[in-house]
Amino acid sequence: MLALILAAVASFNTGQRSHAPLPALVELQQGEAIHAYETGGARALGEALARFEESAGTGGVLTDDQGIDLATGEDRSELVRQVRTTWPMSFLGHHHSVLGRRSASGRYFYFMLLSRGNVVTWFLQPQVHLLILGLLSLLCYAFARYLTHPVLQLQRAVDRFGRGDLTARARVNRGDELGSLAATFNRMADRIEILLSAERRLLLDISHELRSPLARMSVAIELARMGENVDEHIARIEKEAGRLNSLVGELLQVTRAEGDVAKLRVDTISLDQLVNEVVEDGRVEAESRGCSIELASEPATLQGDRELLRRAIENVLRNAIRYAPFVKVDVTRQGELTRVEIRDNGPGVPEESLPRIFDPFYRVEEDRGRASGGAGLGLAIARRAVELHHGTITARNSSPGLSVVIELPASSS
Repeated sequence: MLALILAAVASFNTGQRSHAPLPALVELQQGEAIHAYETGGARALGEALARFEESAGTGGVLTDDQGIDLATGEDRSELVRQVRTTWPMSFLGHHHSVLGRRSASGRYFYFMLLSRGNVVTWFLQPQVHLLILGLLSLLCYAFARYLTHPVLQLQRAVDRFGRGDLTARARVNRGDELGSLAATFNRMADRIEILLSAERRLLLDISHELRSPLARMSVAIELARMGENVDEHIARIEKEAGRLNSLVGELLQVTRAEGDVAKLRVDTISLDQLVNEVVEDGRVEAESRGCSIELASEPATLQGDRELLRRAIENVLRNAIRYAPFVKVDVTRQGELTRVEIRDNGPGVPEESLPRIFDPFYRVEEDRGRASGGAGLGLAIARRAVELHHGTITARNSSPGLSVVIELPASSS
């Protein structure tokens, strides 16, 4: 659009104005006025000018080369001077505009008087055209700025984000497609920042968890070399090696739980039977800790990875067994959901810690997990396994104890 406007302005300034409506009208009236004057004198010229005003709504003045009005004899030399020294069309006074033209012979000057009250003739003036073109140019610039500014902001944000500035966001507040694109980028950037931050924290936690047993193993090895209490130190080494092996196994489970959904082994699972197996396997550990387990279940089936779900339920159950003398497990079906609730009567969890107990390596008490042999990955594995099956896992205090609820989509059968 801007190119068209510039082309129009260029054509106006390169001598093509004679083809415009108003200059063409001036040329026509000038020819008729000169012909009327040369054939009929001042009287015929006056009649012609009156006819122009009646038909076109424009007044007219024809002068000789000295500026004398050939119809009335008035001195119009000021108009002639303006035509000779300035732009052919000039605004005079507050009520009229004048467009002047010299005849081809040079003997006459014709002036068209335009009333500003006549909107049509006023709109046809070249200056008005230039004003409109100028306004259109400003509007086009503003519109182009309106379109390109959010794109430039988004481009800068993408560039900063690509260079490693994870805080870079597109500051675009619009309701159109560009605003939607910027919002999508911001959501993507938020997600990537969270994932990368979580990955960094996970690496720090892993390095910390590995460093502690390795350090204790090194000390035990040195003490064993000294020949004192060798059996005790070997037992310590075996214990720390077992912890390392358990940690590596849990990390592998985390990796699998975070894997591709398409790689899950999907089978039809009888959830009540699966939970019963997990409970029976856990009774040995529960009895050794003085804990009893009560199970109440009803038939429930779903589609999923049997081993991954088994590990999720087992991790929640073992976590309850560690800290409570009594655990109750319920399996129910509620509409389109199957529900597993594992509730204990232990000390529970501080309310501020509930949202974080499913985070990797998080412990409510820093030393409690180590004392019980856990690395803080069991509930994290459970959450990710449940989420891979499009379910949810939540925890709440039951006063007393902690209640963990797993909800999974039930199969149609």
